[in-house]
Amino acid sequence: AGKDNPMVKYGLYVSLEAKAGKEDDVESFLIAGLAIVNKERDTVSWFAVRSGPSSFAIFDTFNTAGARDAHLAGDLAKLLMGRADELFATPPDIQMVDILASKPSAT
Repeated sequence: AGKDNPMVKYGLYVSLEAKAGKEDDVESFLIAGLAIVNKERDTVSWFAVRSGPSSFAIFDTFNTAGARDAHLAGDLAKLLMGRADELFATPPDIQMVDILASKPSAT
């Protein structure tokens, strides 16, 4: 990665397990969350995924630890934690990860 395209180094992986009957609500919440994250200039990439009938995750990347911290203190995180008891069978499992290698999208 050259100076004009530094590799992202910081990430978050958040595992989410929907409560029975709340799967569609979790999916809708995550899709709506994109509009919030799109306003975060320092969030490089953000993905909401579904890996099973009730299993979801969020994966996002940042160039700095500060940007990651800002995202964790941001609007989507507040909404997520505010609705955790309603939507999730277990508390969201937020893991801070170091990105070892990445392929940035072509611009």
